[in-house]
Amino acid sequence: MEYYHSEAIPDTESEQKPSLWRTLFDILETIVLSVVMFLVINTLSARIRVDSYSMEPTLYKGNFVIVSKLAYKVSQVERGDIIVFHYPPNPKEQYIKRVIGLPGDQVHISDGKVYVNSERIAEPYLKVSTLRGGDWKVPERSLFVMGDNRNNSSDSRVWGMVPMNNVVGKALMIYWPPEKWGLLSFSLAAAATP
Repeated sequence: MEYYHSEAIPDTESEQKPSLWRTLFDILETIVLSVVMFLVINTLSARIRVDSYSMEPTLYKGNFVIVSKLAYKVSQVERGDIIVFHYPPNPKEQYIKRVIGLPGDQVHISDGKVYVNSERIAEPYLKVSTLRGGDWKVPERSLFVMGDNRNNSSDSRVWGMVPMNNVVGKALMIYWPPEKWGLLSFSLAAAATP
């Protein structure tokens, strides 16, 4: 007849304290792994703080946003995307705005309404009408962007188009403050056909 123990018998060898070298190796291994993870995360994403009122009511001053640097390496920019880019007149500054016009689009703003390729786009994220109007043709490899707080936004209507090379990435979500946490929606602007 065989007998089985219900409790593990302690192994006297495993109760030995780890050596100093083993402890140092474990610490070094943890530090190296942390640095590698930090570098990978910073390569694929950015974290930015919104410093203006130009994207209200979607983004408020003081919101922190996660930006995917990889998004436009694997997909195309779409109307309605919220992007972070190097401000064309001063590339050391970064701006956050919504994409309205894609390369080749004709943007027309009049009577508080925005038209892309002669089609009015639906913009349910706006709280006020767009006062400043005009006509713009978006060149190749460029984007036409505007803030959601249209009448208090310095954007493509003022300083021109954003070259695609200036785009840092796509804003994905608000992560701070906690009560504002959430994903940013992208395809709110209607798809106007060229």
